[in-house]
Amino acid sequence: MTETLYDLRNVRRVYRSGAGDVAALDGIDVRIDSGELLAVEGPSGSGKSTLLQLLGALDRPTSGSLMFDGRELRDLSERELTNVRCRDVGFVFQAFNLIPTLTAAENVEVAMVPLGGDRRTRRAKSVDLLVQVGLGSRAGHLPSRLSGGEQQRVAIARALANEPRVILADEPTGNLDSTTADEVVEVLQSLSVEHGVTVVVVTHAEEVARRAGRRIRLRDGRVTGADGS
Repeated sequence: MTETLYDLRNVRRVYRSGAGDVAALDGIDVRIDSGELLAVEGPSGSGKSTLLQLLGALDRPTSGSLMFDGRELRDLSERELTNVRCRDVGFVFQAFNLIPTLTAAENVEVAMVPLGGDRRTRRAKSVDLLVQVGLGSRAGHLPSRLSGGEQQRVAIARALANEPRVILADEPTGNLDSTTADEVVEVLQSLSVEHGVTVVVVTHAEEVARRAGRRIRLRDGRVTGADGS
């Protein structure tokens, strides 16, 4: 039986400005299951990034219910939300955001530091994660010696460092050519299919979205369509 990880009901996120209130999300109803690969599509300003911020516990809804693993995120303290971000969620962005003076392994390892543990264990785990994304032989390389696709795979390994239940990817192939983008999407697919990680990808790219098990489309802060199971 499929387990529901996220359950959003009538979620609104309203920002206040001098020109009046702006509803970035306006009554969203979405369920996301464990191990699902979901693509979120829509034009600029449709609410995609706002939705990702809410799913990642980086922001709270203005109203509505946002359940994560049976917990109402709106009711959690800041400390509890920080724990969700550190332990349950990994983030991947369009910009790789790697530290240029650290090797691939060190870039992955640095994500584990806040949770403690000894350095030898962290280093071994970082190399194992790079092997998982097909970069075991590049563990000692600086970002400047890696291709764009390789850098993004390092970023995915970094997002996996604390064994999250969810990977949230915001335009992860936006800076890549089509061939390299396909390789990155294959890694994300394998995380979902082989490892049971829930993956939510915000994308403008049709070739990325069609690889997802399910697609939802946003416009003006509302869900306007969905494909898949």
